[in-house]
Amino acid sequence: VKRELLFRALGRSYTDEEFDELCFEFGLELDEITSEKDIISKEKGEEKAKGASDVVLYKIDVPANRYDLLCLEGLVRGLQVFKERINLPRFEKIIPAEGEGQRLIITEQTAQIRPHAVAAVLRNITFTKDRYDSFIDLQEKLHQNICRKRALVAIGTHDLDTITGPFTFTAKAPSEIKFKPLNQSQEYTASQIMDLYRTDSHLRHYLHLIENKPRYPVIYDSNGVVLSMPPIINGDHTKISLNTRNVFIECTGTDITKAKIVLDIIVTMFSEYCEKPFTVEAVEVVYPNGKTHIYPELAYRTEKVKPDYINKKVGISETPSSLAKLLTRMCLKSHVTGNGNHIEVEIPPTRADIIHACDIVEDAAIAYGYNNIQMVIPKTYTIANQLPLNKLAELLRLDLAAAGFTEALTFALCSQEDIADKLGMDISATNAVRIANPKTAEFQVARTTLLPGLLKTIAANRKMPLPLKLFEISDIVVKDPNTDVGARNYRHLCAIYYNKSPGFEIIHGLLDRVMQVLEVPPNEENGYTIKAAEGTAFFPGRCAEVFAKGQSIGKLGVIHPDVITKFELTMPCSVLEINIEPFV
Repeated sequence: VKRELLFRALGRSYTDEEFDELCFEFGLELDEITSEKDIISKEKGEEKAKGASDVVLYKIDVPANRYDLLCLEGLVRGLQVFKERINLPRFEKIIPAEGEGQRLIITEQTAQIRPHAVAAVLRNITFTKDRYDSFIDLQEKLHQNICRKRALVAIGTHDLDTITGPFTFTAKAPSEIKFKPLNQSQEYTASQIMDLYRTDSHLRHYLHLIENKPRYPVIYDSNGVVLSMPPIINGDHTKISLNTRNVFIECTGTDITKAKIVLDIIVTMFSEYCEKPFTVEAVEVVYPNGKTHIYPELAYRTEKVKPDYINKKVGISETPSSLAKLLTRMCLKSHVTGNGNHIEVEIPPTRADIIHACDIVEDAAIAYGYNNIQMVIPKTYTIANQLPLNKLAELLRLDLAAAGFTEALTFALCSQEDIADKLGMDISATNAVRIANPKTAEFQVARTTLLPGLLKTIAANRKMPLPLKLFEISDIVVKDPNTDVGARNYRHLCAIYYNKSPGFEIIHGLLDRVMQVLEVPPNEENGYTIKAAEGTAFFPGRCAEVFAKGQSIGKLGVIHPDVITKFELTMPCSVLEINIEPFV
């Protein structure tokens, strides 16, 4: 929002620090103070920012559930009520005399594609440039979040004086729909419109919603003038200008509840500019089965909450009357009933986010001030401890570093080649967990071994003086049908020695040192042993399996020359990889 407009509407100015504090009290965050010029130069460079406006903008972070704060009007109203400078306005719907109101008729053709529609009229509204911008901006923000990028609801706003009701919401074959889209100079059929906007940076994202359907939704007036083809574009004929006095608002969609909320938000935000502030003219919607319904609903409802419930959940001890006052400051008009053991809360149509008592509790906590809630020591005594596995890993890291090895930290995700093809294995044999829709080829699966990460690290450090001695202690992931998530992590230790000669004895010595610090003796009964083995990644006859605590815990050996070349290395190397979990 523009800072100057905001302060004018609030009736006073603040320093940036004061306003930041006010936002925090109200449960919002002043994200940054910027201007159009700053934004463009940050994103596109100084050159592009020339001539852009220097007007100070406040970027305010609003929680996703508060649709009523998504425009200047709602934000100011919320802050003024919070500061008790104004009372919450009462929204009123005016139902016109029989036969005088507007009607929107829904035909059964819409059932297959966008079955729901709601509508309302804002009478004798006065727009200025800033109000108009805010009006368009609010629709855009609603489209992005509650309307799920127009998939659930699409909003159309029209100059009512350019059209005559009743209006018809129907669906027709693309070739039968022809009109002049918003800000275009000629008429197009619906199919041509789709082609026209395929390259439009803004509208191309919405084409897929109806593109492959046999019929496209469309709204006509009684003379056959096209108001809009939701969810793509409005007609140019009904375009709103600064001189528009009467606005017809229609919301079509696949989700009736969301459509009602969106309509309520738009009319409650902008009815303050009508000749009679906060009044909305109702529209009658006629369904295919002949039933009718009056919109907008603008429903007020009351909920009862116990003061003890609020106090207990928040951790405060306020009187019922002061809790009622706190809630009233959050636009939830409240009063105490029945000997003070209930608070009756009136939920206005702007607050669709109040679904459960806990939503009311949250607002009471915000109004009380999170910083004013006393910190208390929890009633339960617990003593924190490091996770034994992490403690063991920490201690081993110190000892491996003392043995002259350097720690590496590599990505937990890698490509299928890294853990299979390059190590001479088949991907199905690795039991790897796959990413369903990987963004890059580098991150397709979770690693089942730490070896590829260390080999890639060496490849990236070939210019370093030899020998290279690296280690990593981290988790690997394998599928496991017996766990609730279908996979399991194991903490592995992997060490690698890269030099002109393989240095098998150095890696073997490291294994002995690790076992020494773990106090595992070199014998079969209760210690560790190594036995000759084969592994696809290892040189034949130069690989051994490590056994300890009666189970196989890993392998050590000299890496196969094929593996070395596949990782773009040129020298021999030997490696040790074991699971350290049995030693916790």
